[in-house]
Amino acid sequence: MTAAGRADERPVLLVPYQWIGDFVRCHSVVKLIKARTPERPVDVLSSTLCAPLADYMPGVRQAVVFDIPRGRPAFAENRRLAERLRAGGYGTALIMSRKWKAVLAPALARIPERVGFVGEWRFGLLTDMRFGENKLPRMIDQCAMLALPKDANPPAAWPLPEIVVPGKEVAEWLARRGLGGEKRPIVALCPGAVGKGKRWPEERYGELARRLANEGAAVWVLGGPGESAIAREISSGGKFARDLTGDDLRHAILALAAADVAVSNDSGLLHVAAAIGTPAIGLFGPTSPWHWAPLNPIAATIEARWQKPCRECGKANCRGVDHRTTHDIPVEEVFAATRRVLSN
Repeated sequence: MTAAGRADERPVLLVPYQWIGDFVRCHSVVKLIKARTPERPVDVLSSTLCAPLADYMPGVRQAVVFDIPRGRPAFAENRRLAERLRAGGYGTALIMSRKWKAVLAPALARIPERVGFVGEWRFGLLTDMRFGENKLPRMIDQCAMLALPKDANPPAAWPLPEIVVPGKEVAEWLARRGLGGEKRPIVALCPGAVGKGKRWPEERYGELARRLANEGAAVWVLGGPGESAIAREISSGGKFARDLTGDDLRHAILALAAADVAVSNDSGLLHVAAAIGTPAIGLFGPTSPWHWAPLNPIAATIEARWQKPCRECGKANCRGVDHRTTHDIPVEEVFAATRRVLSN
């Protein structure tokens, strides 16, 4: 409420992490805001990469698209962003990231309420500084608590992210790509991932594509420009799969909405598929599914098994997370899980 007792209708700015999966995860925060204050519009600060996601997130009014360079303070860029934010008339900014740079533009824009964890000692930049993020085990727990009053208890479960893609838009995209008449079941492969050990080897994806194509499935390879070379290897020159990688995330969103099942590393596209509701099979190596899998249910979680002795250090009792990779996931296990999903 405002000081005059009227409902506060000033917009809320959400400043999420700018990795695809984390951006999807933060839609739970949008839902919390709209449940508590439905009269307040919610905008999301977004990189160019993640911006298409906001178009399909219920409750998001718009994405404020601005690319802040990584690896340097970027004071000039943050001043320009602050000018845009000041014109937006925001009453509250929720800062998901713990980095001091994440709150710089909202502070320069003088947004009255700036909520975030102390993080990198952001005294003076935040007006509502929260402590205790280390006691919250998952990123979603940390982000979502910022949308609740300071002394609130977390609910039994957070609202699930949603990506709602209109069927008409999917049909038009399929027609433009020459895919509208596809009668076979569609399997989307998402071979990209950021981080050591998280990428299931492309030769395994290639073998999976070959087996699925021989069983009568249409196989699409999705990802960004960095996955184009991998897609060509997986598809064997178009023999077993179609390369749909590109520099626009919207194409991957629409492809995942059209697919019958998605097979993905622990990556952003796994979260996109799950939020759309496409049955997804997640491949996990060094990362914990409990911490990093989508909040939305997925069709199967396949984890790498420990090798004894460890192939990296030779120890029989190794528990080094960095030594665990998706390389230890066999093709047969992923193929069987995909067939089960398709049969259902």
